[in-house]
Amino acid sequence: MLAAMPSAPASRPSGSEPPDFGPGDRCPGALRLHMADDGALARIRLPGGLLSSRQAADLADIAEELGDGNLDLTSRGNVQLRGLAADCGPELADRLRAAALLPSDTHERVRNVVASPLSGLDGHGYADTAAWARALDRALCANPDAAALSGRFLFALDDGRGDVAALDADVTIVAAPGGAAELRTGAGGPRLAVSAADA
Repeated sequence: MLAAMPSAPASRPSGSEPPDFGPGDRCPGALRLHMADDGALARIRLPGGLLSSRQAADLADIAEELGDGNLDLTSRGNVQLRGLAADCGPELADRLRAAALLPSDTHERVRNVVASPLSGLDGHGYADTAAWARALDRALCANPDAAALSGRFLFALDDGRGDVAALDADVTIVAAPGGAAELRTGAGGPRLAVSAADA
């Protein structure tokens, strides 16, 4: 349904325009707002679903002050703000930057990283994927070529329990016993054994 909605891009600093992949990639973002029946919609990427309590409070304030007051969680662990004014893009972007939720204007829609949500919390799994998610996010934002990825491209970091590996992401890393990991590309793609240090 979102793919059919017209986009309403927010203002960006000069030279920071992310690539346009045409009608096949109309995923909303923090800088590319989409119009819905209840107003503009923004999707904030939270790689690995990670955010601090301060960032959660900042998001709640932004939703109250700029939107309908709700925070919607997406299937990829991101947050959507709804009921936004069509012209709120610049203020929204400034507030997200101040909350450290928008580390790169050019890469904001490609920071699609899901991770095992209970990793490191319940004693199951072979690795704590939170560190992997942070490292991958930094690497994505630091790589100019990564900005050319589609807003639908998905990375999955599975701690070995198989919860996010089942999503058939474009790139999946699955932790294995003994500090090893398996790298998978695409649904049914090749699988490579890698060390945790390489992952």
